Amino acid sequence: MNEYMTYLNSQYPIFGYGPTYANEKLEEMATNFRGYAGGAYMGNGIVFACILSRMQVFSQARFQFQQMRSGRPGDYFGNQSLVPLEVPEPGKTTGDLLADMEVDVSLAGNSYLWRDGDRIRRLRPDWMAIALDGSEDEADTEVMGYVYFPGGPQKGQDPVPFLRDEIAHYAPVPDPLARYRGMSWLTPVIREVMADSGYRDHKIKWIEHGGSHNFLFQVDKQSMTSDQFKDWVAAYRANYEGGASAYGSIFLRAAVDATPLGTNMEQSDFKEIQGAGETRIAAAAGVPPIVAGFSEGLNAATYSNYGQARRRFADGTVRWLWQNAAASLETIVPPPPGSRLWYDDRDIPALQEDLQERAAVQQMQSANMAALVAAGFDTASVIDAVTSGDLKRLQHTGLLSVQLQPPGTQMNGSGKPENVPAVK
Repeated sequence: MNEYMTYLNSQYPIFGYGPTYANEKLEEMATNFRGYAGGAYMGNGIVFACILSRMQVFSQARFQFQQMRSGRPGDYFGNQSLVPLEVPEPGKTTGDLLADMEVDVSLAGNSYLWRDGDRIRRLRPDWMAIALDGSEDEADTEVMGYVYFPGGPQKGQDPVPFLRDEIAHYAPVPDPLARYRGMSWLTPVIREVMADSGYRDHKIKWIEHGGSHNFLFQVDKQSMTSDQFKDWVAAYRANYEGGASAYGSIFLRAAVDATPLGTNMEQSDFKEIQGAGETRIAAAAGVPPIVAGFSEGLNAATYSNYGQARRRFADGTVRWLWQNAAASLETIVPPPPGSRLWYDDRDIPALQEDLQERAAVQQMQSANMAALVAAGFDTASVIDAVTSGDLKRLQHTGLLSVQLQPPGTQMNGSGKPENVPAVK
């Protein structure tokens, strides 16, 4: 219909063929950091809700060192080396650092952090360049370092070079065309984002036009001159267009034939169309629609569904991001030998339901510990083996009786064991 109206306007430009806003084009969004930030993050509510949902949970984790023994994780511990992560800048916390990382990764696919003494500074991703070794074979390409352009390359300021181990490069979603950098999750759904913005603009236009149809006006050439027609169009728009003139009567000359064009919101199934787009955007972000509060998710909302969706969000999206972030931050916060930098999610309210399962696991572990101690295994080794899941760490005491006493031992009057000669 739009193409047909464009054709009519090109053939008969003075006689008003075409609806009042049918020829408006969908604005293209620049597929770069600035375009995603302005057109998607700050200009689209669906994208903002997805990034906000990710950020609200992702930023609540803490970082700790975790012991590694025989390839298995052990106890958490901390020391002064973690201070830059706990206070990355004056007045900021780990949560602020993780929030910056999430926004940069969602919009640019990459987050760059520089360790400046005891501070960790965020470097804007679109002002950063990756220095490669120049290999023609992508499989052999190695990252040699990074170059930061203060204010952007167009500013002409002297670039600041960094060695590879001076920058924490966080890029959880790999770019298939360049394995050394990341890709924004917005890239595959950018057309969906543009369509959602188009639906929003269409809704605004529909409201601006009083929630009414567009009209196709057919005018007999002999009834009006070109100037008269222009005056008539101006008078019509002044009296009948816009929300202030909605639902009023329209009076036309007999020589003008008005035919409604298009459909209303209900006939267009606007809610279902927009809801499907929301779901696809949320899927690319790894956020279940019910968690982000989108319409299609809320339509099927129950407490059970919400709990399952939150579990999927935590296990399938956020924990994966935490693992990648911890590995990336090890570059600028190296762990002590025999340990790794890891995330600690035990105090996150959104994951408190996991505590019930942990309590059940601990109860089962306690029963296993009691059985192993009763079987004669050393208590400390039992705790170590059960909590780590590595039974090879068990050490036996050599005592096999239930009382774990040497043969021939009996209790004296004070309740203490004493040795007596064995009965022959």
